[in-house]
Amino acid sequence: MTKGNSTKITDELYHYMLDHNPPLDEVQRGLVAKTYEKFPDVAGMQSAEEQGPLLAFLVRLTGARHIVEVGTFTGFSTLSMAQALPADGLIVACDVSQEWTAYGREAWEAAGVADRIDLRIAPALDTLRAMPREPHVDMAYVDADKESQIAYWEELVPRLRPGGLIVTDNTLFHGSVLDEAATGAAAGVRAYNEHVAADTRMESVLLAVSDGLTLSRKRTPNP
Repeated sequence: MTKGNSTKITDELYHYMLDHNPPLDEVQRGLVAKTYEKFPDVAGMQSAEEQGPLLAFLVRLTGARHIVEVGTFTGFSTLSMAQALPADGLIVACDVSQEWTAYGREAWEAAGVADRIDLRIAPALDTLRAMPREPHVDMAYVDADKESQIAYWEELVPRLRPGGLIVTDNTLFHGSVLDEAATGAAAGVRAYNEHVAADTRMESVLLAVSDGLTLSRKRTPNP
């Protein structure tokens, strides 16, 4: 099997792409910069710049009003989705760090969308399991510890409405998904990708966006 496209994403081409996407606003760009300033060793956990406009686009495309985010970090992805929500929309944002999310809180307030974000500082599985079991979630964004991703998936899918969307980040995991002897987070991503691909409740595509992005749509029951 051969690749259908051999385009190499050079730095110049990457910036060309960003220049032809919706630009980040002042608050978004400030949050990205502050994340790299305050947390240089882990700033790579922040969603890529091009993913902000993409997540906002998906919120609008799906008409989402109720979003669950698993893994908030400093809140760039949360901010991008919240800005795309209608005024009565809500994101339940799950994280375990008061330190990281404090920067998100500041940005959300500055952008005027803090009332659309319900930040819950607790293990994400506890937060998910406390939610109503019936389908009510329109969209979810999963970007947290990779060893727990299958567990997150199994809590989210039953709560997702038909036609709802799960977006999962880092599903290529720096290329280490090719290593059959992978351990730790890489092994978690490999297992997750296999689990997602085999789940007949959903239809999924894995895309080479940033570090790999999987879009999974809940199938609509046959009439």
